[in-house]
Amino acid sequence: MSLNADTLLDRARLKQQLNCWRAVAIVIALLAVLMTFEKFSQYSPIKSDYIARITIDGIITDDPKLSKLIEETREDAHAKAVIVWLDTPGGSAVGGQQLYLDLLKLSRTKPTVAVMRSMAASAGYMAALGADHLIAREGSITGSIGVIMEAFEATELAQKIGIKPITIKSGPYKASPNPLEKFTKDQDVVMQGIIKDFFNWFVDIVAERRKLPHDVAEILADGRIYTGRQALEAKLIDGLGGDDEAKDWLSSTRKISHGLTIKDVKIQEDSSSFFEDFTQMAHGKMGLHLLQRLDGLNAIWQPDAL
Repeated sequence: MSLNADTLLDRARLKQQLNCWRAVAIVIALLAVLMTFEKFSQYSPIKSDYIARITIDGIITDDPKLSKLIEETREDAHAKAVIVWLDTPGGSAVGGQQLYLDLLKLSRTKPTVAVMRSMAASAGYMAALGADHLIAREGSITGSIGVIMEAFEATELAQKIGIKPITIKSGPYKASPNPLEKFTKDQDVVMQGIIKDFFNWFVDIVAERRKLPHDVAEILADGRIYTGRQALEAKLIDGLGGDDEAKDWLSSTRKISHGLTIKDVKIQEDSSSFFEDFTQMAHGKMGLHLLQRLDGLNAIWQPDAL
């Protein structure tokens, strides 16, 4: 059966319309995928302005991945401000110092608010000092401004069970404190000097960042913890509240639109690190792993320490 010219022309036109609608459907599908990607990922190719939220929780260690995340957020032109959630008892002194420096650098580029949740003590409070504005809940635990180094001595126990430790070292302070050696007064003086040196730096930044007389900062830095209400009274923080109060401050003082969406930005973990952590957890080594990483000077609130 032969087709006339009009029929062929109609079929060609119909095929062209069908192809056009297919193209429209593909474009709509791609847009839907991109919009979904925008909603759930900070690395979306479609970007709009937002307030970034970085979470710092658990034990603080010297974490290059977290430092990189803060740096990437600082360089993101669409991140108009940053809210830093803190829920940590502190951790290593160097880890807290690094976070303080990272957040200080961030706050010089973007308005940054530290929001303390259940706890932001010791190195957690140290890190928060890098932000422009500090907020806590009434019952948040903060403060614990101080430094600690822990060890134990087991020389008497070793004698009782017939063990005689032998240590050969280049000087009296090498590998001190050592649980298998008597801890001398001279060694104590040396260790106290190390603790005091970093503690003085901690107090200095408290006085500088909170605009407190140095002698007042020293009084507040006796290691005690404070509730959010007590910290506000002592001028260790600027206000009480959470994200809403953080956005109010950003809007009223830094002209950041209250309507901007808060978007969580997170470290992108690779599969190898996840597998390593899972393996350690399965073998009961995660706690030991953290303790090893906290060897040395620590700024941590640990009321249940053994």
